[in-house]
Amino acid sequence: MASILPPLPKLIFCFLEPVSLIAGALSPVLYPEYFVADQVAHAPIHSLTDNEHVLALQLGNLYLLMALMGVGILYSTTEAKVVRNYIVALWMGDIGHLAATGYVLGFRNCVEVSKWNALAWGNVGATLFLFVSRSAYLAGYLGPDQRITERRRGRKAE
Repeated sequence: MASILPPLPKLIFCFLEPVSLIAGALSPVLYPEYFVADQVAHAPIHSLTDNEHVLALQLGNLYLLMALMGVGILYSTTEAKVVRNYIVALWMGDIGHLAATGYVLGFRNCVEVSKWNALAWGNVGATLFLFVSRSAYLAGYLGPDQRITERRRGRKAE
């Protein structure tokens, strides 16, 4: 594994996040009616309009794209600047995701954790966990990036 991340961020960003994104990508493909209805807890399940169906499938496609980009970037680069910029971009995306979800759900539904369904846990809980993890990594609380050396033409390069 080429990731320069310290052990805990490596576990979170190189394994847990891509796996959860793949699971998130499957849900709108396999169960689009449930996926759309469960965006807001206790919404009735209904036959999807073409607009709702295409939006659900496109969101699933974006989840898969994010998983592939994460694996591609974090497993292939040894450039600390690339990794940090990628994490910063995701950190900013977390803010937008939480703001949009909070706007639609409202403050009360966001803080009543006992009433969350699986998608609320993904939209709020998992995103908040990733946001805090990214914040801690970017602030240096989860350890320094690892230095990776490569053998090039018989010499070590750092």
